[in-house]
Amino acid sequence: MRILKTILGRIIEALFTVSGAITSIAILLITVFLFSEGIALFRSPAVEEGYALYRHADNRVQQLSPQELKQIFDGEITNWRQLGGDDQEIMLFRIDDLFSLYSEEELGEDYALLPDKIEEVIRANPNIIAFLPQKYTPADNGVVRVIDTGDISLADFFGGTEWMPTALPAPLFGILPLVLGTLLVSLAAIALALPLGLGVAIYLSELASARVRKILKPAIELLAGIPSVVYGFWGLIVLVPWVQHTFDLPVGETAFTGSLILAIMALPTIITVAQDAMGNTPRAMREASLALGATRWQTIYKVVIPYAKSGISAAVVLGIGRAIGETMAVLMVTGNAAVMPSTYFESVRTIPATIAAELGEVPAGSSHYQALFLLGCILFVITMIISITAEVISKKQPKASV
Repeated sequence: MRILKTILGRIIEALFTVSGAITSIAILLITVFLFSEGIALFRSPAVEEGYALYRHADNRVQQLSPQELKQIFDGEITNWRQLGGDDQEIMLFRIDDLFSLYSEEELGEDYALLPDKIEEVIRANPNIIAFLPQKYTPADNGVVRVIDTGDISLADFFGGTEWMPTALPAPLFGILPLVLGTLLVSLAAIALALPLGLGVAIYLSELASARVRKILKPAIELLAGIPSVVYGFWGLIVLVPWVQHTFDLPVGETAFTGSLILAIMALPTIITVAQDAMGNTPRAMREASLALGATRWQTIYKVVIPYAKSGISAAVVLGIGRAIGETMAVLMVTGNAAVMPSTYFESVRTIPATIAAELGEVPAGSSHYQALFLLGCILFVITMIISITAEVISKKQPKASV
């Protein structure tokens, strides 16, 4: 029997070891896949894949940035002189415009003559900028030149202020609006949740009777199990109209509304972790403080809170992690607008909401697809830092003096 128990114990130990190894390898592979897909963005061309921009050989403007292309095709830049070229009105040309100039017969069977016709148009218009599929690239006869747009750069991604992944001819992947929206919503949520959460934790740990604590603590922990989409739906029905009417705003889907929802969602985590930390304060320390003449409140903020400081800090960090990583609730109540906000009462979009809203509709392997994976990498790094910080803080030895 003893031998059988020994064998069974070793089998169970081996199963746990294999399970841990498989889990670790799976996490490592997922991380490698995430970063490999994301970093590939910086090897992607700035112009929409499969297309190119063409100019006349006499045009002195040889290179354009994605931002300049957007301004040209939006009509904000209308003269080549604004880009360092000659004083000529910019002529925009797309493949559809060719069919208004030539008949089907002139383009030939299966559009075999289409590259020649494109060359004719570019030859006749030195001020042209043509956005065309690369498969119809005109012959290199000394007249047609490709405009150099380069690849998507680190500056375009990390320093850009516009997130327009479907813009033509060059998508814009500036993440500053998304990062700023994430920080606005998350930091405001923690500013709201922290004092409330610590107040409730102090009440449950030090002031509430055993009967009240027995009722309130399970109820608070139950709030953590409510799906985020339910919080989002409640926020959309209740909070959004309230914020709109209270602050007299055009719309109620704002960063402030998202902060209110996240604060409510972060409260159970902050309350539970902080209350458990305070509850671990040795009874002898409380009694010693009271014996020395300290009041109950003096004992709380001079003995209990300093002793539980590590646990309280971990609660705050975990609450921040919950706020930063939340998706559905924020997506439903913040307006989902990828713009640079100037106040808390404007619509924003966060990084998790962007991934959730766009990933299901993008072609696999496209620059948009890679940009979303890179957003995932950024979110991964942020949450990893938060998790490591919480782990370090929670392992610190509490210090308090009576």
